[in-house]
Amino acid sequence: MQKILEELERLKAENQLRKIPKVDSKSDGKIVLNGKEYINFASNDYLGISTKTDLREEFLSKNHSLLSSASARLLTGSSPEYSELETTVAKIFNKDSALIFNTGYQANLGVISSLAGKGDVVFSDKLNHASIIDGMRLAEGEFFRYKHLDYDNLEKILSAKREQYKRAIIVSESVFSMDGDVADIDRLVELKKKYNCLLMIDEAHAFCAYGKNLAGLSEGKDVDIITATFGKAVGSFGAFCVSDKPVIEYLTNKARSFIFSTSIPPINIAWSNWILTEKTDFVREQKSKLEKLVSSVHKLLKEKEIETVSQTHIIPIITGSNENTIKVSEKLLSEGYYIPAIRPPTVPIGTSRLRISLTADCNLNDFERLLYIINS
Repeated sequence: MQKILEELERLKAENQLRKIPKVDSKSDGKIVLNGKEYINFASNDYLGISTKTDLREEFLSKNHSLLSSASARLLTGSSPEYSELETTVAKIFNKDSALIFNTGYQANLGVISSLAGKGDVVFSDKLNHASIIDGMRLAEGEFFRYKHLDYDNLEKILSAKREQYKRAIIVSESVFSMDGDVADIDRLVELKKKYNCLLMIDEAHAFCAYGKNLAGLSEGKDVDIITATFGKAVGSFGAFCVSDKPVIEYLTNKARSFIFSTSIPPINIAWSNWILTEKTDFVREQKSKLEKLVSSVHKLLKEKEIETVSQTHIIPIITGSNENTIKVSEKLLSEGYYIPAIRPPTVPIGTSRLRISLTADCNLNDFERLLYIINS
């Protein structure tokens, strides 16, 4: 216990101690904390679907799925809702099959740890999500991390290491969760073909927010394995992997995060499928709103000569130290904006930041005022 207390004190001294915020409620573009309402620039509900009460009421009036699965799917925890949703997402991504996981973390963890066995290797972008890193650590194979978005560096590593292993997997996010920059998927496809690798893309922050068919940035490209989540733009819960049928069958039998988890309640599965099938017009309307806002925000940043690596709806304001980031976050809170401080280990040391997350329910005037407060 003493070591635990000492570690907590160390985190506190370094301005790195985290606490769960007391969220009272959320509505369109707003969040209520401790009885006070704030403009919410921290949500991953990119299309604003989760807070739409009219959608929820319409769905519940028509659907009476069970509130618990009560088991893992390989036992008694499956039902028609799961196969229907898997068919839906496989069709969106133009793949043979899909497998639902409980979370995006469990999806990446399960896919990588089961596919990268002894004698195999993973080549991963250095800024990939923790779930990808942890999947590589759990795998029996080896892994190498290439410099962020540096495909010459990736090819150098591939050239030196690829032939030493059997199966090889290149892994990247499409939209990176903390910087809002994007992978060059065409270049990754080129390299995976040249060096006989599988290519895995995590579309967590792009699914339904990008792509003509809502399939993110890898839409129409030769990507072998795709993971994504229902918990962001879809406004639901859970995640999935889409791929060729043999890969999905293999994961069904080998991915421990799938095999040993009680499955998601069928009502959540039904909600995700209803949004993706019955409410696609609304999804596209919200996607269009988000696209217009993102374009206006980036135009504003350019006009104000504010440099950013972001090309998307995720915009980092890097403030450097933990202490300074917390101060800016608290200042914004006092002005009615909710944007928590993002600190290590979520981001590299020295790059603590405010992660501004644009959603379809945000507006340009609020963003412009936000910039003014930060710079004042």
